[in-house]
Amino acid sequence: MTLLQLDNVTKRFGGLVAVDGVSLEIDTGQFVGIVGPNGSGKTTLFNLISGVFFPEEGHILFEDTDITRMPPFKRAPLGIGRTFQIPRPFSSETVRENIAVGAMFGRMGKELSVDASMEVADQLIERLDLTAHRDKAAGTLTPIEKKMLEIGRALAMKPKILLMDEAMAGMHPSDIDQMVAFLKQIAGEENIALVAMVEHIMRAVLGMAEKVIVLHQGAKLVDAPTQEALNDPRVVEVYLGGAGGK
Repeated sequence: MTLLQLDNVTKRFGGLVAVDGVSLEIDTGQFVGIVGPNGSGKTTLFNLISGVFFPEEGHILFEDTDITRMPPFKRAPLGIGRTFQIPRPFSSETVRENIAVGAMFGRMGKELSVDASMEVADQLIERLDLTAHRDKAAGTLTPIEKKMLEIGRALAMKPKILLMDEAMAGMHPSDIDQMVAFLKQIAGEENIALVAMVEHIMRAVLGMAEKVIVLHQGAKLVDAPTQEALNDPRVVEVYLGGAGGK
């Protein structure tokens, strides 16, 4: 079943076309990698899906509802979750309180009390191995711990789709493998579609994605099963040859 659909979506900043006529579909529970070099439009695409920006052209549908011009605070309760490349915790609040905020403003927010939201946070803290940091101020965490917190807060929203912006950047390869295994497990349990934005960490893509969408200069270059996409000569040229790159 199609969960998210973009139809000919275009976003401009002045004379720069950041996303150029992109159409794509993501199914319920599907794992997708969004790949492309710097400047390819990945972050802008995520911002369009999450409602930070509105497109000049095209339409965005979520479960057949047109969300093209719907603000982020209305998209989150529908089940659209997001992490950021640079974590954005409430620095003076505890890890537990930060994750509970995700539960309060996510898909189940209207049904959860503060105490119930804290219980959701406790469950995720344990699963993310953050128990030792439960009552610490989020601002005292290491960069990697903040990334784990960011993932926990997004998962507390009980999303139907989770947009992950370079969530595993900076992690040790063994930690990436563990995180991929964890995300695959929890996504399978809760039927979450995972969409991971990746610039260079192909380990995460190969370990998780069922298909890869490759962007280049704002346009969709390839949309195919993972191995087929990564072996496509156009993708190799964008990363290594003279057609693109940085």
